[in-house]
Amino acid sequence: MAERKPFLLRADKELLDAVQRWADDELRSLNGQIEFLLREELKRAGRLPRTER
Repeated sequence: MAERKPFLLRADKELLDAVQRWADDELRSLNGQIEFLLREELKRAGRLPRTER
């Protein structure tokens, strides 16, 4: 697994609330849902390193 690097994310409360509800529906943590969404979009855009595709 890749090295995990912490970072601060500032986001609108309504946005985070919506992502939290989505995460709850899919049995993920908020952090896990954000990572999932970012990874899916990076795949779609062809921007993930070859080892993660």
